[in-house]
Amino acid sequence: MGNCFGSPDAAAKSTGPRKGQPTWPKVSDAGSGGRQEKGRPWPSAPGRVLEEPRLREFTLSELRAVTRGFKPEMVLGEGGFGRVYKGWIDERTLNPAKSTAGVVVAVKKLNPESVQGLQEWQSEVNFLGRLSHPNLVRLLGYCGENRELLLVYEFMSKGSLENHLFRRGATFEPLSWSLRLKIAIGAARGLAFLHSSEKQIIYRDFKASNILLDSDFTPKLSDFGLAKNGPSAGKSHVTTRIIGTYGYAAPEYVATGHLYVKSDVYGYGVVLLELLTGLRAHDLNRPSHQSNLVEWARPYLSGRRKLTSLMDQRLGGRYPPNAALRAARLANKCLSGDPKSRPSMADVVAALEEIEALQETAGSKGHRDLPPRPVARRSPSPYHHDSSKPC
Repeated sequence: MGNCFGSPDAAAKSTGPRKGQPTWPKVSDAGSGGRQEKGRPWPSAPGRVLEEPRLREFTLSELRAVTRGFKPEMVLGEGGFGRVYKGWIDERTLNPAKSTAGVVVAVKKLNPESVQGLQEWQSEVNFLGRLSHPNLVRLLGYCGENRELLLVYEFMSKGSLENHLFRRGATFEPLSWSLRLKIAIGAARGLAFLHSSEKQIIYRDFKASNILLDSDFTPKLSDFGLAKNGPSAGKSHVTTRIIGTYGYAAPEYVATGHLYVKSDVYGYGVVLLELLTGLRAHDLNRPSHQSNLVEWARPYLSGRRKLTSLMDQRLGGRYPPNAALRAARLANKCLSGDPKSRPSMADVVAALEEIEALQETAGSKGHRDLPPRPVARRSPSPYHHDSSKPC
């Protein structure tokens, strides 16, 4: 981390594409509808929606230096957008007042063969570039030069939730119940913040691989390439092309292309179910009747006796049963087939905070949350994840 491969003498530049470079929609079209005061937080939300992105515009040569020429050994992972590289930037290029040697970053480089690359790059800048919240990954800057599209993010040292839940090995020890609950609450807060804006933001691709974890396992939502503005006043949904990841997309969206704010709540319910079970939303390697996690798990989500058959065996029974049962029932509500019957994400956060309080009470009475027994095998990079697939 002490090494710096950036350009120490480069002055911070204002956001905005150079002449001849790709442009994106006006910032007022994304997020607040232009009615929110600059930097003013939304009620009950510990974050801000800015009028315009405050991002560093990097040159291509700077990002080549940052990633040592995009060398293969710097690759953290690869997704539908392209490869993600690890790099170091002199912090003075982001904030001239800083004097530290360097900061670790993740640089996402568009695959030229990506069909929706430009659109997703624009969406990422428009949405994530304007949003500030503890549970959203921080976008530091971008580059759009010589038909090369890149994005620069804060580095999330623990990688994705997907890898910690589903990969085996010393790199990814089983998550304890308390960590799973912490991740569930943080991810819910991030999604609730998006939904709380004056012009609601629908994330549209909520899944375990898009939840990244920092060194303290604080979860942060990443990848806003599929994000959409919510419905306008008087309308319940927006109609859009069906795209996302199979197993996470809400049934009404898959069937009709009608995207509701509460379509995100369904995706959240799937991830909460994955946190409980340790199983992927969709896995053809499981028996046919178990390949779809939601369909298989639904009968187990209401009763205490059935719950033990549902919970991740790697927890080794180390979880408060009452808290786990309430979490399972909450997941069941989120997975309702009717979007109107699903709770809001604000209600989900409140319910999870009550579960957390219940766990703390149980802990004070002697129900200890011991860490699961680790499994020692090798596994891939923590930044590797499956790309989005059409539903």
